[in-house]
Amino acid sequence: MTHDFRLSRRAALLGAGAALAAPAIRPSLAQAAPIRVGVLHSLSGTMAISETALRDTVLMMIEWQNARGGILGRRLEPVVVDPASNWPLFAEKARELLQVSRVDVTFGCWTSVSRKSVLPVFEELNGLLFYPVQYEGEEESRNIFYTGAAPNQQAIPAVEYLMSADGGGARRIALLGTDYVYPRTTNRILRAFLNSKGIADADIMEEYTPFGHSDWQGIVSRVKRFAGEGKKTAIVSTINGDANVPFYRELGNQGIRAEDIPSVAFSVGEEELAGIDTRPLVGHLAAWNYFMSVQSPANTEFLNLWRAYIRNPRRVTNDPMEATLVGFRMWAQAVAQAGTTGVDAVRTAMYGQKVDAPSGFTLEMHRNHHLSKPVMIGEVQADGQFNIVWRTPGPIVAENWSPFIPENANRRRG
Repeated sequence: MTHDFRLSRRAALLGAGAALAAPAIRPSLAQAAPIRVGVLHSLSGTMAISETALRDTVLMMIEWQNARGGILGRRLEPVVVDPASNWPLFAEKARELLQVSRVDVTFGCWTSVSRKSVLPVFEELNGLLFYPVQYEGEEESRNIFYTGAAPNQQAIPAVEYLMSADGGGARRIALLGTDYVYPRTTNRILRAFLNSKGIADADIMEEYTPFGHSDWQGIVSRVKRFAGEGKKTAIVSTINGDANVPFYRELGNQGIRAEDIPSVAFSVGEEELAGIDTRPLVGHLAAWNYFMSVQSPANTEFLNLWRAYIRNPRRVTNDPMEATLVGFRMWAQAVAQAGTTGVDAVRTAMYGQKVDAPSGFTLEMHRNHHLSKPVMIGEVQADGQFNIVWRTPGPIVAENWSPFIPENANRRRG
């Protein structure tokens, strides 16, 4: 089932206007029990810099859907909680959403440690979670739909680009990450991939820092020394949250320019750059499956919808927001197709759902609970936007079990 997300300007404003009163437009919505939508994102703590926009995206889509008559004649009602960048608290809040608030679906989490914290709760209680952020793979749960990228849809294409002539021909790689499961597993995959391309371990630097790390002077100095040993060097960053602000500031302080040591980020998009002076970072890279600067009719309508809803011209869109939107649309289509919000029926209806996404491509949900997605490399611009310098010709099917993890050799993929 396909739904074209392109909207008229009138529909965008109707779906996002602060004066929206869906029961007045659709009286039947007030008569049926609401569909309860859980929102499980950090609104405080180190991850709030990234996750607050995802909360806003879910709320925007709920208003938009209600303006269209809800789903199955029922109004959608958000239930927002703040797990506050506290990983055990994520599990507590997930249980609260499922057992106390009785939500029909949840959109949430950013870090893999938060997702792994809630996963057993959703499996135990047969809840449904849409997870909208790129991650390390090595997981497949019948209770989670993963709408962000697997490593073969972001990390590996980004490193291939850095090693290409267009990307600067890097032969030494500094892997810098926050110390938790996503960076460590992703870098395990990347190290094996680099080794397969003839890059020796001596030409791979790997360092990890805690969440919220602020003193980058020593690490950036070590990267400069590492790059000064005779081979073209690039930085691959799996740094998450507000630690990116002092990291990028230190790159600028030490005069690391993109033409000398390019950096590609997997967790930095338009939202994170909004709080940074990006002028010293022009030319550094990010790898995502969507950028705000994409030229497509569906993206134009997404931007119009977001601007009408948020009423703040400084607020940007980014990849996890698009992944949230795509997941929401697929879930809404699946509920309508199944004729119920029941998790088992919706799960089955999700397989094969398609959405014409703001990325400019039609995305499909596969039976491994992962999307096909395009890959894009963007260069930081002085205004905090990204100029797309490379993209795949079409969506790539996710390999959530990486062939670069030896234990996966006998695992069936697809």
